[in-house]
Amino acid sequence: MKVNIRPEAEEDIFDSYKWYEERDVGLGEEFLRAIDACIASVQRNPLSYPIVHKQIRRALLRKFPHGVFYIIENENLNIIACFHVRRDPKKLEGRV
Repeated sequence: MKVNIRPEAEEDIFDSYKWYEERDVGLGEEFLRAIDACIASVQRNPLSYPIVHKQIRRALLRKFPHGVFYIIENENLNIIACFHVRRDPKKLEGRV
């Protein structure tokens, strides 16, 4: 599947990267590696992750309390958000 990261998701990732990097130098880079590993896992097996709202699925990162939220459209894996798991996934409706 082709992976498309929407601009809003890129902004989510960058904001979290900055937050972690400000806490501890190098932690932001570790966060980005966790994102890459999560997306690669989703790309290999996109249907194995749970639906959390309508057609939106969520894959959890290792070591970080964040989820990668995505939808599958045809042969595309569209990453629509990446944020802390305590946020309500229903707030993603505007991103679908």
